[in-house]
Amino acid sequence: PRAIELWTEAAELGSLGAHYNLGIAYYYGGDVEEDKPRGIRHWQDAALKGHVRSKHNLGFAEYNNGNYMLAVQHWMISAKMGYER
Repeated sequence: PRAIELWTEAAELGSLGAHYNLGIAYYYGGDVEEDKPRGIRHWQDAALKGHVRSKHNLGFAEYNNGNYMLAVQHWMISAKMGYER
């Protein structure tokens, strides 16, 4: 899909929002075949550069994998970064 192509180009140029969107697409299998590890890598790339929603989503990924303590750590960090949802 065109959106995936554009997000991929933008992510290669450093767009954190594009990494976030690619993470959603790959983790949940929206417009592409589901690839959870690839989705998580996109969120990690964005989170390491300060993208709060990506950090928050990493918490959900860890929670879904049964890593509850790590999930809470991600959520606490995202809250300290200003995530209020």
